[in-house]
Amino acid sequence: MADDFAIDVKGMTKRFDKRTVVNNIDLQVRPGEIYGFLGPNGSGKTTFIRMLCGLLRADAGSGTCLGYDVIKESALIKTQVGYMTQRFSFYEDLSVTENLDFVARMYGMKDRAQAVQKSIEQLGLSRSEKQLAGELSGGWKQRMALAACLIHQPKLLLLDEPTAGVDPKARRDFWEQIQLLAAKGLTFLVTTHYMDEAERCHRLAYISYGDLLIHGTVAEVIAHAGLTTWSVHGPDLIQLAEKLRQKPGVEQAVIFGSKLHVSGADSAALEQAIAPFRAGPQQWEKVPSGLEEVFIHLMEKSTAQDSS
Repeated sequence: MADDFAIDVKGMTKRFDKRTVVNNIDLQVRPGEIYGFLGPNGSGKTTFIRMLCGLLRADAGSGTCLGYDVIKESALIKTQVGYMTQRFSFYEDLSVTENLDFVARMYGMKDRAQAVQKSIEQLGLSRSEKQLAGELSGGWKQRMALAACLIHQPKLLLLDEPTAGVDPKARRDFWEQIQLLAAKGLTFLVTTHYMDEAERCHRLAYISYGDLLIHGTVAEVIAHAGLTTWSVHGPDLIQLAEKLRQKPGVEQAVIFGSKLHVSGADSAALEQAIAPFRAGPQQWEKVPSGLEEVFIHLMEKSTAQDSS
């Protein structure tokens, strides 16, 4: 049933001049779900989620977002959406409280002071509420931006690479907040290039050059890619990687710390490529492919198709 989904759309399409940026995409997102979007820069993922949220009008397609028609009622969808951009877009010479009050005023909220205070407490900003926004660290700026997104109590949050340039601890704290909010029923659409963040999403979609290539849980996305990966441990891994990259069947040969990961989509061709090297001084072990290997595989595959 459509009521089971916060987003339920078919055939979403967007063109700029003669270029199709989003090409006939279907998607369903459940309430309280954190849905991640992966893909190279310029792939159309941000354009797609802006259409879903009423921030950009689709040229074709149909369906609903938060119960509203995505084409005819986009203005109503916008009132239920919080949008957090990659770039910090608040007044750095105003305090945290003053910035949040400004946002509440923009939304025409009646009891602004109460809304601002609730948002400050919800995101743990009480100690910084009088501090100038420009003096906050990157992590606290992101937290303030999230507070601003929540101030009008939206049902859907659009986060466009929300933790770019933020240190690992701040990123972890930020994601803990997202997961707490999702557990309370708030729905998230998130674009990210961080694989550890993608793994925190309930489901993922990979978009490239306007096309939706894969979607599902992390496990489903990895399985669908069909990659085979070997982990190699031992001496001379840099030289080994250089040799392996020249062999047919080897798509990736990447060093992770003290190990080399060798991957390919054609398992038989990969086995044939690595066979002469397995008698060397290194130890070889077949391991499950990771999301990063899959991401690179999809990116290189889609780049090759676009250039052909």
